[in-house]
Amino acid sequence: MHEIICPHCTKAFKIDEAGYADILKQVRDDEFEQQLGERLELAQKEMQNAVQMTRIQVESELQQAAAVKDSEIQGLKSKLAEGEIALKLAVSQAINAVEKERDDLANELEQAEKDKEVASRLAAMDLSREVQQTAASKDAEIQQLKYKLSAIEGEQKLAITQAVTVVEKERDGLKNDLQIAKLEKQNSETSLKDKYETQIKDRDEAIERLRDMKARLSTKMVGETLEQHCETEFNRIRSTAFPRAYFEKDNDARSGSKGDYIFRDSDETGTEIVSVMFEMKNESDTTTTKKKNEDFLKELDKDRNEKGCEYAILVSLLEPESELYNSGIVDVFHRYPKMYVIRPQFFIPIITLLRNAAMKSLEFKAELALVKAQNVDVTNFENDLETFKTAFGKNYDLASRKFQTAIAEIDKSISHLEKTKEALLGTDRNLRLANDKAQNVTIKKLTRHNPTMATKFEEAGDQPPTDS
Repeated sequence: MHEIICPHCTKAFKIDEAGYADILKQVRDDEFEQQLGERLELAQKEMQNAVQMTRIQVESELQQAAAVKDSEIQGLKSKLAEGEIALKLAVSQAINAVEKERDDLANELEQAEKDKEVASRLAAMDLSREVQQTAASKDAEIQQLKYKLSAIEGEQKLAITQAVTVVEKERDGLKNDLQIAKLEKQNSETSLKDKYETQIKDRDEAIERLRDMKARLSTKMVGETLEQHCETEFNRIRSTAFPRAYFEKDNDARSGSKGDYIFRDSDETGTEIVSVMFEMKNESDTTTTKKKNEDFLKELDKDRNEKGCEYAILVSLLEPESELYNSGIVDVFHRYPKMYVIRPQFFIPIITLLRNAAMKSLEFKAELALVKAQNVDVTNFENDLETFKTAFGKNYDLASRKFQTAIAEIDKSISHLEKTKEALLGTDRNLRLANDKAQNVTIKKLTRHNPTMATKFEEAGDQPPTDS
């Protein structure tokens, strides 16, 4: 603490180190700025005086030179008759002298400007030194604050040790919450599995119904091509069943080949639900050479991959006598992934089936993502709990060892105190025996075997008492 006396009221008051440092900094800054201003003002005045003196001196010299030149001119005028050559030479010499004097004056002015710059640099150096001193004082203050911070950290560690009991209770509560979360997770997985199995069963039943309908459906192929038939059938239900769907001919042949139609459907947010590449083949598309459905599967798979479609479907009237393809919908996943061969009457049903399955798949994916996120949260919680348990166990072991050490030291102290107690009790017994012996001492006992002392007592008039 520092004591400062007000210069106006002469009242003394105390301030701490930080306040004192702030006041000192303000005073130093004001004094430094004042001194710097005074130095700059003094340097400017000195420079102005020097310039003024130089200017006066130059003017005087110029006047003198002019007077001299005037006299020379008069002399030259008087000697004009002596010749034009001598006159021109004299004038040239006079001009050179005046130019030399002018150059000298310019050099003197330039030197004065340099002196001014040097004075400014010196003032800046003084300012830099003052700033460095201020920084050093601030570094000392920062060091003191670091010491205080260390003391505060020690207090915080003590508070953390005291809060361990509270954390143990919270740990038990978290364990219970973890068990509840695991049970909820198991219930959610069971419910999701049951829901998925129900959807698969419904899909199988729908496929069976479509197969039963096959015998009752007609192709209506008379007088129209297969592509026109499929496009007409789709446009008939586009507005009601597929309002956001894209179904157009594939006209992009940059890769050398193209499919017939591309189907894409999306939800309200613009997210693509399903995409299908269609290829239509019938007997009229071929010549006398009879081709099979498998002849077109490789090219269809290539077109599907190039156009970025998820499914590929061959709508075919080829191999009309094949019982395999006459079943309506044939899965050729064993040759190419996500590829079907269908008859024309199943064109609309397969689109509906794939779209609905994709929508359910999106729901399942969303639910699975939610479950995975929950699992990740539980896993992170378990990891955090294990980390806490490990750190707590280490602190508990350390505290336990220190506790056992303290107990051992207390036992040693107790043993030492018990020995001291036994020593004190023995001293008390000896003192009691000595006191008893002192109480039994009599003059007769003392003089019984000492005639000299008995005579001395008789001479003194004291009779030895009897032992009665």
